[in-house]
Order: sequence, then C-alpha cells, then structure tokens
Amino acid sequence: MNNSNYHHSDTTVFVWQNTEMEVEVDHMQNNMKTHQFSLLLLLFLAGLLAADSIGPNEAKLKKAKLPKIKKENNVLLLKASNFDRALKETKYLLVKFYVSLSQSSQNFSEEFAEAARQLKKEAPRIQFGKIDVTHHHDLRKEFNIQAFPTVKFFVNGSRKDPIDCKGVRQASAFITWVKRRTGPSTVLINSTDQAEAIIKADDLAVIGFFRELHNDSVEVFYEIARDVPEMPFGMTASENVCANYGIQKNTLIVFKKGKPVHNEVLEDGRQKKLDLVRLIKTFTLDLITEYNIETSVKIFDVPVENHILLFTPMNSETFNAIYENYKSAATEFRGKMLFVLVDTDEPRNGRIFEYFRIRDIDVPAVRILNLTSDAKYKMPADEVTVENLKEFCQSYLNGKAKLHLSSEEIPEDWDKMPVKVLVGKNFNNIVFNKTRTVFVMFYAPWSHDCRKLMPIWDKLGEHYESREDIIIAKIDVTANDLLSVALARYPFFTLFPAGSNYQEVAYSGDYTLEAFSEFLEEQSKTKAEPGEKDPLGGIKEDLSQKETVITEKEL
Repeated sequence: MNNSNYHHSDTTVFVWQNTEMEVEVDHMQNNMKTHQFSLLLLLFLAGLLAADSIGPNEAKLKKAKLPKIKKENNVLLLKASNFDRALKETKYLLVKFYVSLSQSSQNFSEEFAEAARQLKKEAPRIQFGKIDVTHHHDLRKEFNIQAFPTVKFFVNGSRKDPIDCKGVRQASAFITWVKRRTGPSTVLINSTDQAEAIIKADDLAVIGFFRELHNDSVEVFYEIARDVPEMPFGMTASENVCANYGIQKNTLIVFKKGKPVHNEVLEDGRQKKLDLVRLIKTFTLDLITEYNIETSVKIFDVPVENHILLFTPMNSETFNAIYENYKSAATEFRGKMLFVLVDTDEPRNGRIFEYFRIRDIDVPAVRILNLTSDAKYKMPADEVTVENLKEFCQSYLNGKAKLHLSSEEIPEDWDKMPVKVLVGKNFNNIVFNKTRTVFVMFYAPWSHDCRKLMPIWDKLGEHYESREDIIIAKIDVTANDLLSVALARYPFFTLFPAGSNYQEVAYSGDYTLEAFSEFLEEQSKTKAEPGEKDPLGGIKEDLSQKETVITEKEL
C-alpha cells in the first residue's frame, strides 16, 4: 500500500506574512557587522517562524486528510484505505478477516467484540479490528486468507509476517492469547501452594518443571504457552516443588481437574513445538469426541490433521464393547490422531455419511481422514477390535496404509449419449487421454443448481456430438472420489485440453449454452499425438493407481 497519506517531505516552503517581523529583520540587517553573521541569524529566525507557522488549524487540516477509522462495538472497522494508518497508530493490532456472516461467524464476532470491550481500559495498547475481505481482494491475497474467519496479530505497525491466531473462539481465550503475546506467557511458581492454586483454578492446567530456567526446553515451553490460551501455564525450577511432584527431569505435565493426565519429558528442547501444542490441545476435548453441530467447531480447531472416525449406532447392543476398544486405541495415539465418534442413528449426520460414502450395510465402519490432503483411508479389517484399530492407526502413521477411493461401476452405456458418463474408475483414462479436449461438469444429484443446469449441459453435448476432438462429460462427485482434481462448490466445470503439455482450465463464465460453447471454442486444442489410442474405443486399466488405491469393489 502507498504510504503517501502519512509521509511528508522534509522540505517546507515558508511565507513571511508578519509585517512586524519583516521590520525587525530589516533593522537587524542594517546593524550587523558582517554579511555572514546576518545570514546565519536570518536562517535562525526563519526556523523559529517555521515552527510557529504550523498552527492548530493547519494541524487539524492535516489530520482531517488522514483516512478515518470508525469503530463498531470497540472493534476498528478497517479497509484498504485506512489499514496502514491503523497499523502505524497501534502497537498491537488483532485483526479478524471475514466475509458475509453466517450464524457461526456471528457468534465468533460477538466473542471477538467482547474481548475488545474487556481489554479497552485494561490494555489500551491492544486494539481489535475487522476487515470484510469480500471487497478487498488485495488484502486477502497479501495475507493469504484461505478460511473465514481468520485472525492475525500485527506488532509495531509491521504488515510483514503477522502472527496467526488459530483455534481461538472465546472472548476469554482471545484475552489470554494477546496477553501472552504482549507479556509473560507463564506464571513463575516458587512454592507447592502456588502450584496447587494454579492446578485447581481451572479444569485444565499445564506446569513445566525445570532444573534451571535458562535452556532450550524453557524457550519451547514459553512458545507453547503463547499458542494454547485455553488453559493456564506455570513453570518452576524450585527443587522443593519438583520433589513434591516426583520430578527429576525437565518435564511438562498436563493436569485435568487437579490430577495429572499426561507427562512429557522435555529432552533439551528437541521436541517439536507443534507436536506438543497438538498434544496439549487434545485435552480440551474428550478422549473420544462425539461429532455433532456443537462439537464440530472444536474438533477442527485442534491442530491435529489426522482424524479417525468410528461410524456406529450408539443404541446398538454391541456399542459398549466397540466403544471400549475404540477408547483403548485412542489412549495410545492421543496427540497423533483425533478420535471421533459418529452416531449413525442421528439424522443430522447425513452429510458426513455422504462425504465418507458410508452405507447402512457398512456400519460399524472406521475411516481415517487427513485434513491437509483430504485423503481417506478405510480400515481393512471388518471387526472393530483393539488390535485391528491399533494396527490400522500405526499403518497409517508409518505411511503404509492404502488410499480408499470410492467409485461407481462403469455403466455399460456410459458413452452412448451426447454427454459421456464418467466415474472414478474411468475418469483418469478419459480426461487425461491427450487426444481429445474434455469438458467436464462436476455435479451433485441433490443440488438444485446442478439439476437446473443439466438440460443446458445435455444441449452442449448434442451441439458437439459430431466433433471427434471434443468430449462433453459429467461425473457425480458425491459417489466418486477423485485425487487428480481440486473440488469446489457444486456445480463446477473444468476443461482438460488435448495435447501432452495440457493445463486444465477452470470455467468461471456464465452458465448458458452460448457462454459454454464460446469458452470451449477458445480453449480447445486439436493437437492429437500420433499413436494414442482413442479413449472412447475401449477402457484402459489405470495402472498408476492400482497399487496404491483400494476401490469399493475390491473391498
């Protein structure tokens, strides 16, 4: 952003307007003995006049030219034009980047505003602001805003490398988070009574026991405390306190309801900070968390990217035994995997069943999901035993588990209509064939928008039915998993050009027959490489995925 609104030139032009001052200067010039001395005095007087020339009115005028910053519920209303000013005038600025509000965003905003209200008098150096990036694409791109809402912390007016404030949603947690970023992140404990007071003050507490307070482990502990505002942190190097808890090495202990629930020896700070943060944050959830509308936000706030889910009816006769087995595995893999329970008798969980392709005949079922890659894995064994669960988890963590991709069977008449029907098992073979340009509609059968557009897509297929270099196709993404395509909202359209150096193109135009056709004519390529077999002449087996992918049929 241009800083011209705040930066002024060091060169100032002065206008001498005071007549008395001019007379005084003339008088002095007539009495000075040397021209050099008079010149120096004139420069001196000019400086004095310059200082007086910027009066209150001019100062107000300059201030009025600065972009205004309004407030709403103690939160600065920021935009591209005033964001730089807010940074320069605020030592600590916590900014929420958001888009049009949903109910969950509304709840988030209320907690954010409440934190701003509470800190208004207590810590005036800390300001809260919000930016609707719907109309500020440059700011969204500059700060790489991918999810909403996203909160970032700016320090000393710098817009470079702001600190991400992740997983914080309650007003009290926002307050704790910024306090630990602007001051001490832990309490120094000098007595057993002080330690007990911290441990019993909240449901959760973390205490670091150290032989001395100047080593790498202590620095790691400080950083962890800054990133976990949901619970109090204390640290001690007191021999008496360490002896009282039987601690002989640098150790981190998590206490829950006054009792130790996890010990972690800190070996000279070699542990990765993120691993410890993940581990500690899992204690904000139960060992096994039932998935529902209320817990879904908390589940995704914990920075554990590997989720394992058990799908089972909670009112079944076998539920208690299955749950105990699941709980046993959860104890061993806590911090490495997040264990979630999904009640298949709950109608509101229908979308998550659809996402994982879970059918009634499949339950009880166990799946692993990697949040970063969106890859899914199915437990090979049918019985939910402790041994099978542990073997499945360890196989996944070792990188030996096989991807699970759902696919419909290839219809016998998939290529008989103008619009070709794709499924997971023939998708790669058709769209990456190099000989034809393939324009694909990715749809969901339950989507009203998809159903509305299907007749238009059929007409597009009819229009290009006689073209040997173009294929119009469709695929139901709710029934077929695809690794090679980044999925978006339904419906969406992607063109896969012919040729060896193709680059797929996402369609972003109007949903009309004319617009689709114009786009296709502009983007299509007719460079068929010699020797390539026509993909419509027969289905080739996708050997590139056979060794690493398990399909529904194979299971």
